[in-house]
Amino acid sequence: MMRLLKDKIASKVMMLLTAIFVLVAVFIGYGLYMRSRPLLAKRSLWELITSEGWKPFKGEFGFFPFIMGTVWITVLSILIAMPLCLLTSIYLSEYSHKSIRQIARPLIDLLAGIPSVIYGIWGVIIVVPLIEKFIIPYSTEFSTGYNVLAGGIVLAIMIFPLIINIVTDVFNTIPQELRDASLSLGATKWETVKHVILKKALPGIIAATVLAISRAFGETIAVLMVCGNIPETPKSLLSPAYPLPALIANNFGEMLSIPLYDSALLFAALLLFLIIFIFNAVSKLILMNIERKTT
Repeated sequence: MMRLLKDKIASKVMMLLTAIFVLVAVFIGYGLYMRSRPLLAKRSLWELITSEGWKPFKGEFGFFPFIMGTVWITVLSILIAMPLCLLTSIYLSEYSHKSIRQIARPLIDLLAGIPSVIYGIWGVIIVVPLIEKFIIPYSTEFSTGYNVLAGGIVLAIMIFPLIINIVTDVFNTIPQELRDASLSLGATKWETVKHVILKKALPGIIAATVLAISRAFGETIAVLMVCGNIPETPKSLLSPAYPLPALIANNFGEMLSIPLYDSALLFAALLLFLIIFIFNAVSKLILMNIERKTT
């Protein structure tokens, strides 16, 4: 009887904690919406997200350049990070000696613990000069080293540890029997990885990608230090960008005497919140569909 009572109490406590976490997300979204209402009362949502003019002194609040800046840098960082992280995870899980894994994993974890401002400083003193010296001279577009490419490279390196650790753990959960069965049928090591391991690990790889993109969407300090912060829609990788997190970090607490400026910055936070929420929801649906087909 006492054991059943403890189980019921534990179940209720966990349900309560789950409800609290859900309510926290709801309250965050509701709070941002309420603080954004003054701007939404003056401008339509469509006008705000499609307009390119950002002139707060004239009452023009166009968020399209900031949305596209966020998308450009995030997509570029994922395109850089995923192939490298996937190959690294395959090596650590399937090919490397145990001693190499024991050395590599702590170093990868160390990368995860480095403050983002350090990545930003590294980007300013290393990545930006390299782009200026080796890439921009061969481009017909006028640009500085502070652009989408610099932001994407820095952000990709920042999400390396997250993707590598998750994907490696996913590979390690795959039963050894599957590998042995494939090898016993005459498949090579690489064929086993390509046709068995990657197929079985696909839901986990997608989950790691989703978490990395969510992290990349919200990254602030390191990105704003290297991306240029010019409120214009990027036209190429060498164009400057101004992501939503950088807009909020650079301006919140300043010039709030301008009408609707406070509301505009909180609307930027609401946009970022909704983008991440919608992306995670869609990704979860895709992940559930893939899991259903692979089981």
